[in-house]
Amino acid sequence: MTDAPDCSAAALTDSIAAVGAAEPLVQHLTNRVTISALADSTLNWGALPVMADGPNDGPEMAQAADAVLLNTGQVNASINEALVETGRAASERGIPVVLDPVGMGSTPTRNDLVEQLVDKADLAAIKGNYGEITALAGAEAEVKGVESVGEYEEIEATARALAASTDTVVVASGSVDVVANAEAAYRVEAGHEMMGEVVGTGCLLGSTVATFCGGVEDPLTAALHATLTFGLIGERAAALDHKGPASYKTNLLDTVWQVAGDGAVDLDSEPSERIERVD
Repeated sequence: MTDAPDCSAAALTDSIAAVGAAEPLVQHLTNRVTISALADSTLNWGALPVMADGPNDGPEMAQAADAVLLNTGQVNASINEALVETGRAASERGIPVVLDPVGMGSTPTRNDLVEQLVDKADLAAIKGNYGEITALAGAEAEVKGVESVGEYEEIEATARALAASTDTVVVASGSVDVVANAEAAYRVEAGHEMMGEVVGTGCLLGSTVATFCGGVEDPLTAALHATLTFGLIGERAAALDHKGPASYKTNLLDTVWQVAGDGAVDLDSEPSERIERVD
C-alpha cells in the first residue's frame, strides 16, 4: 500500500508553484458553454490555454501541448473525430490526457464516444460527476442531460473500481468530491453550495485537473491537489461579496488568480484535514 499524497498547505502551495513555473500549454477540446471560463481559469493558474478542437488542428496542436483536456459536453461528427485523434496523438507523445465524460449515461452517442476515448487514449485522469462516473463504470446511474441525479452511496467503491479497470486516476465530483486510484479512494470535503448555482463548475474542475497534470508529475497528487484547491477556492469566493451566481462566478475566477499568485496557505491552515482516505 502506497502512502497517501501530502495535502498540507505547503504541499498545495508547491503544486500551484509548479504549475506557474512550468507554464504548461493546456489544450482544451470542450463545449461552447464553458470554453471562455476554462480559458480564463487556465490563464489565471499561470498556464497557457489553447482551444484547438478541429479534426486536423487538434492532433497537430497536441504535438506542442503539455496537457490535454477532452470534454464531451459538445458532440458532433467534427468534434468527435478531433477528440479521438487528439487523444491518440497526445498519448503517443506521453503527455497527460484528462477525460471529462460530460453526459456519459445520457445518450448512446455520448456513451460510444466516451468508450472510444477510454479505449484509444492513455488517460492520466477521468473527471466526471457521480452519475457519469457510475455510468462509465458500468453500474446503474441516472443522468439527466449532463446533470447527475439520484443517490450514489457506493461512489467511493465505484470510483476505485473504474480507476482499477482503466488504470488511471478518477475524480468523481458531487456534494463531496472523491479522488481514487486502484488502491484507495479519498473523500474531499471542500467546496460551497454556490458552486452548484453556476453552469460549468464541473468543467472548470476538469480543466483545473488537466492544468495541474501539466505541472505536477504524479497524476494522483495532481488530481487530489487540484480537486482540494478548487473546492477551497469555491469557499473563499463565497465569502467575498456577491449578489448571485454571476458575481460569484467572477469571484471564483478572481480567486484562482489570487491563489496562483499567493499560494494556498491562506485558503486553509490545515487542508489535509479535509481529506479522508477510504481503503
